[in-house]
Amino acid sequence: MTEAAAPRPLEGIRVLDFSTTIAGPHCARLLADMGADVIKIESPDGDLMRSRPVQRQGAGTMFGQLNAGKRSIVLDLKKPEAIAAVKALVKSVDILVENYRPGVMKRLGLDYEELAKINPRLVYGAISGYGQTGPGASRPAYAPVIHASTGYDMAHLGYQQGRQRPDNCGIFVADYASGAYAMGAILAALHQRHVTGRGQMVDVSMFESLVGMLLGEVNRAQFDFQMPSRPMYGPVEAKDGYVMLATASEKTFQDMATAAGRRDWLTDPRFEKYADRRMNWDQFVDEFEAWSRTLTVKECVAALEKHGVPCSPYLTVTEALQDPQVAHRGSLCTIEDKAGAFQSPAPPFRFSGSALQSGPKVADLGEHTRSVLAEAGLSDAEISSLTD
Repeated sequence: MTEAAAPRPLEGIRVLDFSTTIAGPHCARLLADMGADVIKIESPDGDLMRSRPVQRQGAGTMFGQLNAGKRSIVLDLKKPEAIAAVKALVKSVDILVENYRPGVMKRLGLDYEELAKINPRLVYGAISGYGQTGPGASRPAYAPVIHASTGYDMAHLGYQQGRQRPDNCGIFVADYASGAYAMGAILAALHQRHVTGRGQMVDVSMFESLVGMLLGEVNRAQFDFQMPSRPMYGPVEAKDGYVMLATASEKTFQDMATAAGRRDWLTDPRFEKYADRRMNWDQFVDEFEAWSRTLTVKECVAALEKHGVPCSPYLTVTEALQDPQVAHRGSLCTIEDKAGAFQSPAPPFRFSGSALQSGPKVADLGEHTRSVLAEAGLSDAEISSLTD
């Protein structure tokens, strides 16, 4: 069977997606790309990302990127009839994803303990700012708040020279990290269900997701640690811009010295051993830039890459997406909504024995309400009472 003809990895798996904004929708979008039937439950106003830019004829591309390939139903969860409809749906689903503040689903009567009575095989994934338990569980959080509360912002921006205040939030790392962690944990629980016959709750904390990414920072925070004279991963200046290079191994350092024509660095007592090199990195960068400033960015990168040194110019996103590797890998896929087609990042993984498919359609708000509720066994009259 060819890859294109083979079923996708999660064919036959059904998901109820209660999540909004970024973290939960990102998790559920990846499940949809792998073949799961993802049913997105939205309020009558819709996911707030539907109204966020970039907007084209009333269609938001960020919403489309996060929710392509899902079916959309509208339920007003303030109504008992809607709660009953959800419980009817739960009987035939494998996974539920939500990212409300802890306690919200319990107040609705849709928490794991309640739904597991209806479907003991349910894998219930809950993403929250600080986890479902503990003194901080009820604190509201979005990614920028998590970036500040974990030390991520200070670790990421604290080295920047000349800053008088922390920088503005850019990429919502906490959202994407926790969404990806949630996907992995949910699939692990789904696998364990084959052994136990029962589902379970998966409790994912955005705070812990981001703390887990602070490898050096968490270790340095526990012990007396002398900081290097200058960060070892930072920009070096060329004639017309900057280059990032990563000297993570002894071989890389040797290759970098060769590229710069400075093999004498390899026996220089300031730089020969890693521990000394690290503490004298400011002196090393000064000497390296005496060479790199004589070259354009393009010339500097070419010289370094010739000797196998990992490096890159600083690119804009527009420039990065023009890299031939993007087209070769299919890193972007075409998504369609009511305003037309646009490009969206595809999953960063591939399977040798089965295909992935992103989207390609973005559902209109409530587009599948009637058909999905009919699949759950609701009568025409019951569906009409909900949709009207």
